[in-house]
Amino acid sequence: MSAPQRLLVLISGRGSNLGALIAAQQAGLLAGKIVGVISNRAHAAGLALAHAAGIPSKTVVANPNEPREQYDHRLDQAILDFAPDWIALAGFMRILSTDFVLRHQGHLINIHPSLLPAFKGLHTHQAALDASVTEHGASVHFVTPELDDGPVIMQARVAVQPDDTAPELAARVLLEEHRLYPAAINALMRGEIQWTPGHLPSYRGQRMLKPLPLDALDT
Repeated sequence: MSAPQRLLVLISGRGSNLGALIAAQQAGLLAGKIVGVISNRAHAAGLALAHAAGIPSKTVVANPNEPREQYDHRLDQAILDFAPDWIALAGFMRILSTDFVLRHQGHLINIHPSLLPAFKGLHTHQAALDASVTEHGASVHFVTPELDDGPVIMQARVAVQPDDTAPELAARVLLEEHRLYPAAINALMRGEIQWTPGHLPSYRGQRMLKPLPLDALDT
């Protein structure tokens, strides 16, 4: 039997989606193994989640006025120690350099709290309310050099209520994120979804013309 796929998770804060991935692993529902966690903030709350689960962790904190490429080189050195098959950004609040992304392209994924390509960047829940959309959600996508612009592989959708506030909408979207990220990562680890350079990703050998809905696959 082949060795389980190795997953490295990059965080900056509370590690909410990291917690969901750990819970899936502990329940025997993750197709691979979380081999490490890296934070760019020394006191990120998510590091405690990794410690409690016995998952090795590192911090790679940016130095004052450090060029992005220099930081990303140090991040790469830390990543090498974990030898991951997949790198999952889970609230990692840094913009990565083009060279870094291209080195890991096809194995670097992110979860974003909107139905991409809508509402890239920050403050997505308020942006959705300001735009008076009736549906919001979260997306998992391959990371490319453009911010929040890589091919989307899976989405979870949430209805927007007429009296929603941004925190209320964010809370409902987050619950779906916790289901979405393990499901998408499992599909990648099992080889069901694959990156195809220069083309759309494929799902079970067929080009993905649109993202998979969350419930298309079991976690």
